[in-house]
Amino acid sequence: MSIAEPDRSHEVSQRDLRNRSAEIMDGLERGERYAVTRNGHHIGDLVPLRRRRRAVTRAEFAAVSRGLPRLDDRKYREDMDRHVNDELYDPYDRAFGRDDSAGAEE
Repeated sequence: MSIAEPDRSHEVSQRDLRNRSAEIMDGLERGERYAVTRNGHHIGDLVPLRRRRRAVTRAEFAAVSRGLPRLDDRKYREDMDRHVNDELYDPYDRAFGRDDSAGAEE
């Protein structure tokens, strides 16, 4: 996946980057992209970070969920019973080096 070339109207020299850094950073926050030059040669690009969303709206979740296959509750439970050992255990037994047989004798 390649990143699109910045708009040449936002071309900044190394000197401009140093002298106008606050203005350029403000532009980045607004989503603007910059091509950085040194001695007239394009040496790099400044691109804004893509913001990650933390939540999905209810409508988006519903739209995505419509395409999923229905879950068979009985089959799911059978698979869980077959593959997951859900016997109760005391997590402190393992943390303190106690084995299961010691607890059974008490």
